[in-house]
Amino acid sequence: MLIETESTPNPATLKFLPGQAVMTSGTRDFASPEEAEASPLASALFSLGDVTGVFFGSDFVSVTAAPGVGWSDLKPDVLGILMDHFLAGVPLFNVVSADFAVPPEDGAGFADDPADADIIEQIKELIETRVRPAVANDGGDIVYWGFDKGNVYLKLQGACAGCPSSSATLKNGIESLLKHYVPEVTAVHAV
Repeated sequence: MLIETESTPNPATLKFLPGQAVMTSGTRDFASPEEAEASPLASALFSLGDVTGVFFGSDFVSVTAAPGVGWSDLKPDVLGILMDHFLAGVPLFNVVSADFAVPPEDGAGFADDPADADIIEQIKELIETRVRPAVANDGGDIVYWGFDKGNVYLKLQGACAGCPSSSATLKNGIESLLKHYVPEVTAVHAV
């Protein structure tokens, strides 16, 4: 089994591609060992002690190293855990139930105004078709969180969370795109 590795815009995060599906639907982000207890793979990665984040995408696993940890030391251990997991065919989660994917938390932080339904639908469509695929290529995900008075709120996950270039991506990329296609959008913010 060959597991490919790709760098991401976040120097602390590497993207690992096992050459097979990781999540059959949705994504899952683990930011702590406690959250990782739902998955034997995420738990094993956190058990290395130098891992601060694990993200499961459709066909990749992104792993974030602790500050000051060099990937030259950590990468062989991560590859070993991933190889063992995928070769053994162990379930991704402790209890099998729709992959335990975290569905997009649409409006989780806001009660969207029903009067803005058409605007919100346009925003969600652009995020789904134009933004999320690009962000997944960089080892992360972005989820719609809410819309309020021209402001779009998005949650960054995986390699995108804590990435030094995430602010530039939000402002120069996503905000420009949304403003171009949806004139009611005035700003984009991370939550």
